[in-house]
Amino acid sequence: QVQLVESGGGLVQAGGSLRLSCAVSGRTFSNYVMGWFRQAPGKEREFVSHIVWSGGATNYADSVKGRFAISRDYAKNTVYLQMNNLKPEDTAVYYCALRTLFQADYNYWGQGTQVTVSS
Repeated sequence: QVQLVESGGGLVQAGGSLRLSCAVSGRTFSNYVMGWFRQAPGKEREFVSHIVWSGGATNYADSVKGRFAISRDYAKNTVYLQMNNLKPEDTAVYYCALRTLFQADYNYWGQGTQVTVSS
């Protein structure tokens, strides 16, 4: 099994920054994709960003391009989401997730961490 544990959420004022972390443990794969998603109250879960673990290719939702940056640390088996210039509309529960490289669906999910941006 794979375990994903997020941390780093909190309350921040608009324009501020937070860094989310997602520690990966358990079963490993030769290559996989780590994604960040978020779900705001009353809304569907949406894609935020992903990174291919081996190679480092990244992708971002248009709403966060230029403000968020995803990265990974091999030694710590951890993926990060640096969030800058936060806006109230970024308020949501943020989840990290993992899928193998050739799967479309994410099979493993963390428990989520709350990010609240005040105006």
